[in-house]
Amino acid sequence: MKKKLVISTGAGMSAESGISTFRDSGGLWEQYDVMEVASADGFRRNPALVHNFYNQRRHDLLKAQPNAGHLALVDLEKDYDVYIITQNVDDLHERAGSKNVLHLHGELMKVRAIDNDSLVYKLEPGALDTTPETVIDGHRVRPHIVFFQEAVPNIEPAIELAMEADIFVVIGTSLNVYPAAGLLRYVRPGVPVYYIDPNPAAVPANVNVIEDTATRGIEKLKTLLAR
Repeated sequence: MKKKLVISTGAGMSAESGISTFRDSGGLWEQYDVMEVASADGFRRNPALVHNFYNQRRHDLLKAQPNAGHLALVDLEKDYDVYIITQNVDDLHERAGSKNVLHLHGELMKVRAIDNDSLVYKLEPGALDTTPETVIDGHRVRPHIVFFQEAVPNIEPAIELAMEADIFVVIGTSLNVYPAAGLLRYVRPGVPVYYIDPNPAAVPANVNVIEDTATRGIEKLKTLLAR
């Protein structure tokens, strides 16, 4: 039976595909007030601004392609039972071919009904733009994004995956965003843990740090796992 390899990815995973990160110098946080475009209060105050912000992000994403790191994670499925928990709202893991992807913070290419969270709609490339007046199947919609001030619906399934992992890997995250950053606490004692990031945060001594970009770091990880 294949070992369960659980991988938690953050913004650094997609940075090499040209997806602008929020927290880095020059990132989106410097161009926009986060509480205006990515919070529940901001959406209530100015839904048109929020819709427009995510419309722009979708058009940017459409131009991006999965990078070598995304493809390398797909390659790992030959030898491991791979599950990806991602903080990213892009669809690059899926477009690369990863089979098991759990999105913690929502999905950019989807919207959901404002009056029914269970009604989620995938947007087509030719119809990416939404407004506060957009209606699908009789429902006004909002970005399928977990805003600041909202609960993270998929954190429980993510915790379960972390607890079941035979190998746990963190890629491209500052480990500052909770509750995703807390997943490390649920990994069973003795399970190998790897952390790939060019500017790694402080981590417990049992975590194997690979100080590199996602694409190069995953290649180093593959070598380590093959030993």
